[in-house]
Amino acid sequence: MNNNAIKELLYKMADDLLIIGHRNSEWTGLGPILEEDISFSSMAQDKIGQSQALYQLLHELGEQDPDTLAFSRSAAQFHNCQLVELPNGEYDFSLVRHFLFDHADQLRFEMLANSSYEPLAKVARKVKGELKYHVFHANTWMVKLGSANEESHTRMQAALNQAWNYALGIFEEGSFEEELATTGVFEGEKELFNKWLANITPQLLKAGLILPAQDTWMPIAGGRIGNHTAHLSPLVEEMSEVFRIDPSAEW
Repeated sequence: MNNNAIKELLYKMADDLLIIGHRNSEWTGLGPILEEDISFSSMAQDKIGQSQALYQLLHELGEQDPDTLAFSRSAAQFHNCQLVELPNGEYDFSLVRHFLFDHADQLRFEMLANSSYEPLAKVARKVKGELKYHVFHANTWMVKLGSANEESHTRMQAALNQAWNYALGIFEEGSFEEELATTGVFEGEKELFNKWLANITPQLLKAGLILPAQDTWMPIAGGRIGNHTAHLSPLVEEMSEVFRIDPSAEW
């Protein structure tokens, strides 16, 4: 089994979760209602914990320890998709991003629960249960706001249109797609994308929302190979500020 193939998969998953976890945490104290303040804070904590578990697997494969991986790299060394690094914007955009990302993430971990790489399969079997709540939360609020009134519907549709091509970047293929599939580690991004599209389409219809026209689909990729928006660098700097002051500190 090729460790480099597994590392590539783990890095993009862990970085996605760390960065969207940080973005979700920015809603703490700012949620539109107290329930949502608590929900986004709770989901942020889950995602950062999930990223830590994946960084630990990387450490066991010879990479640096989880804290160093999370807080000592530059933005260009991160492998997250660009969707998760975008600023939160208004609640409509954050909710749509949450919906699109968490459906993909839940399906990814469900697929990995049967991975031939048992350490990852073990983590996936735990994480997929946690993500059921995240997806339920996203579905509930997409329907509530997508079908609430004309203004709400219009804003949610606009947010979906804005996020869509970035969301397609979740499924950017890596260098080891075929090898991961043939060795039974992971079925691949194309298979994940097909499952994701089949999952989200009926939920969007239930919310009264429509997918952007297919001829406008242009995946915004590059994040998996370190090409990021201008938004990631200040996020990484803020996220790692305390660690950089004293990396040896014990809490």
